[in-house]
Amino acid sequence: MKSADRTKKLRDMSPDELERQEGEMNEQMFKLRFQWAMGQTESLKRMRELRKDRARLLTIMREKK
Repeated sequence: MKSADRTKKLRDMSPDELERQEGEMNEQMFKLRFQWAMGQTESLKRMRELRKDRARLLTIMREKK
C-alpha cells in the first residue's frame, strides 16, 4: 500500500480509532524489535515502514486536536 493511501485511511479514522491503532502499532514494533534482537527475523524493512506509519499516525492525531 502506498503511503498516500495509508495517510488517507488514517485521516478517515476517528480519534478513538487512531488511539487504538497507535496501541497496536506500538505492540507490533515491540515484537519486531524483540525478534530483531534475538536474531529471529530479517524484517528491517517492516520495522522502517511501521516506524514511518506510526509517525504519520501521531502527526494526524496532533492535527485533529
